[in-house]
Amino acid sequence: MSAKQGNSIDKHAEASLANLERIFTLPEGADSTLMRLDREISENLAGFLRERIVAVEKDLAEVEQDFAESRLPEQPRFVAEQVEFLLEKLVAHSVHTAAPSFIGHMTSALPYFMLPLSKIMIALNQNLVKTETSKAFTPLERQVLGMLHGLIYEQDDAFYEQWMHNPDGHLGAFCSGGTVANITALWVARNRVYGPRPGFRGIAREGWLRALRHYGDEGAVVLVSERGHYSLSKAVDVLGMGRDDLIAIPTDGANRIDIAALRQRCQQLKQQNMRIMAIVGVAGATETGSVDDLQALAAVAKEYAAYLHVDAAWGGPTLFSNRYRHLLAGIEQADSVTIDAHKQMYVPMGAGMVLFKDPQAQQAIVHHAQYIIRKGSRDLGSSTLEGSRPGMALLVHSGLHILGRQGYELLVNSGIERAKAFANLIKADSHFELISEPVLNILTYRLCPQALQHWLQGADPEARRQANLLLNRLTRQLQKTQRERGRAFVSRTQLNPERYQRLDTLVFRVVLANPLTTDAILQQILQEQWQLAQEPQFAEMWQQLTALSALPLPGP
Repeated sequence: MSAKQGNSIDKHAEASLANLERIFTLPEGADSTLMRLDREISENLAGFLRERIVAVEKDLAEVEQDFAESRLPEQPRFVAEQVEFLLEKLVAHSVHTAAPSFIGHMTSALPYFMLPLSKIMIALNQNLVKTETSKAFTPLERQVLGMLHGLIYEQDDAFYEQWMHNPDGHLGAFCSGGTVANITALWVARNRVYGPRPGFRGIAREGWLRALRHYGDEGAVVLVSERGHYSLSKAVDVLGMGRDDLIAIPTDGANRIDIAALRQRCQQLKQQNMRIMAIVGVAGATETGSVDDLQALAAVAKEYAAYLHVDAAWGGPTLFSNRYRHLLAGIEQADSVTIDAHKQMYVPMGAGMVLFKDPQAQQAIVHHAQYIIRKGSRDLGSSTLEGSRPGMALLVHSGLHILGRQGYELLVNSGIERAKAFANLIKADSHFELISEPVLNILTYRLCPQALQHWLQGADPEARRQANLLLNRLTRQLQKTQRERGRAFVSRTQLNPERYQRLDTLVFRVVLANPLTTDAILQQILQEQWQLAQEPQFAEMWQQLTALSALPLPGP
């Protein structure tokens, strides 16, 4: 270890074949640092995180100094020394995503059983690229995909008996996350829309130039609302399209895709001889939690012979809920659907999925290699973007069985209802303004006293713009200050509310998926934000807002 890393460790283990064999075969002693740490985590994970992750944020530039050495370590380090280093330099400055007051992002607490089950997955070290390196994990993964396909598409038992374990079909694919799932869906869309036909071997063989010439198109586009996830931009880029070929359609006042605007743009594109390759619906927008009108999208996709994909990475598990699944009505008409298990299925990071309505859709992207994934095999790697990948399906399978549909339903219902309750708290507090009503369990708001809200809606455009810039500064600084104090965390994003003539508006963003978050904690977060706003650092902003609006605004 170098002096740059700020640690006085100078003892080294001996590099020998005997010691290496021991590392691969014998566990540490029961009283070793590693084993004590393992017990501490297993027996009380929440307590471990509370004690080990520091409350006061350390600047990232300081943290970087602990990882500044670029030379490879020449000699081995004792396991205990490495564990101490990780506790002091890594764990202490990690993010407590499981904290019930950490409500700013889509990463939440995990059920306790995920930890020991993850050890089984790691110990087995299966590689789902091929049955020779995964054996029972392959049918297990196919079963999980079958269960979630049934959740979305609700086919009969005969359908799943035919296709769930059929090597000639695939009900979906496991991925590392929603980004790869969305790329996979649009990859299938591209290869099916520009598939083989007489005189053309398909875009997968001949590429974009020959595909467009053969089909007589000027170009191809993907349409999604302006709330679409940035992974879709990556997808069109990776697939050889220009980023400008991902066309953002305006949203309505509820942050859903404007169907009239979509139809108008589709007609314009058709007149320009542009192929509408795919339309993407959003079911649980990252910023607002909004859900597009999926039934209307399906009708438009059918009218223009476009592939329909639904990005339900966040909102997909809403289908577990009998009370709220109607919010995703029409999803069963999609050609493919993305769901992230590491979001609202409470699985550790690295478990995304894409499900296909047609069990043979993935044949459009199948690849083979003589040394590993041969034709006719049951190997899953032939139809996935990723080759080698872990058996995350074990954890999803366990969640589905240990929690069951009813358990997931309770979690979904709780999150949506807590979001509604928090929205009511915000509305009842004269210091805050609700910006987007929760549809699922995500909402946005900002600190903006009621008197100022009324003034903004009637103010002249320039005065409104100046006041909004000041409020954006207030939101940005307040969010940063609350995060640095370490007691709570909300994120921030930028929206364009209709009520303020689509001005760029910075807002607090809240995600309520952690079942340990209570209404009392949410009330404390609002109180802390208002108390922070009384500190001297915000005085000048309040004074400027008061002068601009001529209102006696509350302030320090």
